[in-house]
Amino acid sequence: MTNGPVLIDLDKDAAPSVTDAPPVPEIAAPVPEGQAMQVAAQLAARKPSRLARWFWGLLGMILGTVVSVAAWNFVTGLLATSPILGMAVTALVAVFVLVCLVIVLREMAGFARLRRVDALHQAADAALAAHDLKAARSVVDQLERLYSGRPDTAWGRERLAERRGDVMDADGLLGVAEAEVLGPLDQAAQAEIEAAARQVAMVTALVPLALADVVAAMTSNVRMIRRIAEIYGGRAGTLGSWRLLRAVMSHLVATGAVAVGDDMIGTLAGGGVLAKLSRRFGEGLVNGALTARVGVAAMEVCRPMPFVQARRPSVAVIIKRALTGLFGESA
Repeated sequence: MTNGPVLIDLDKDAAPSVTDAPPVPEIAAPVPEGQAMQVAAQLAARKPSRLARWFWGLLGMILGTVVSVAAWNFVTGLLATSPILGMAVTALVAVFVLVCLVIVLREMAGFARLRRVDALHQAADAALAAHDLKAARSVVDQLERLYSGRPDTAWGRERLAERRGDVMDADGLLGVAEAEVLGPLDQAAQAEIEAAARQVAMVTALVPLALADVVAAMTSNVRMIRRIAEIYGGRAGTLGSWRLLRAVMSHLVATGAVAVGDDMIGTLAGGGVLAKLSRRFGEGLVNGALTARVGVAAMEVCRPMPFVQARRPSVAVIIKRALTGLFGESA
């Protein structure tokens, strides 16, 4: 047996070229979905169960009773041992109770104002649907009384008083009232929406802390809705602001509006602009856009009249004005 070299015949075909290899498939970057705003909307729109309401109601009653009894025993004991110090503490407790009563009265007044604006909105809807001139005049009268103490609407109310006698149809009369009185308020509300959208977008993009974007989105939206209500005359309190937030978010969740769809926000999320940015900046843009959607819905809820002749604010225009130049010129 020899240990000579072994000859192996090669195939006559040429070896494959690397240029003929198929390209490596590109993995598409995840599309920003505005997760912070979607979580905030779900939290705000979620209704507590009956068991949870019973739990928190009973817990509040128990804690209130315990604190009241403890405060009473403390004050009476202090009066027995040190009358001067006891009277001072009694005065402090009385002032605290008075402040609590004022807060409760303010919250009740806030709910009353919200009901007044909502009733006016429903009356305007009914007048438009029935084309009732008498009902439309009643709505205009209520609108003038609602803003009678507002200096920023004085010029518009004067213009309305001059022109209302020349209009002989319900749609035209409500359109004049809308243009003269609500026009400047609509601009102020849109400015609040732009500021809130810009703030949510910046926090989402620049603060990488867990849940920070959700908290920022929630607080910014509550503040925005409260300011919009104040602009239109609602001036909701703390509980009223949460009520408005739940109403707006419930409507948006039910209609699927708090989601990235195929409209302009979908174009933002999947277009070439966000492809050039980091995913965090993309999330910021989408969260800002969804905040603008919430703001437009809040305008429709808080406005004392529906949109008659004025056009409903465009979410695309609001986003462009709020976010242009924030992350790039084409945002």
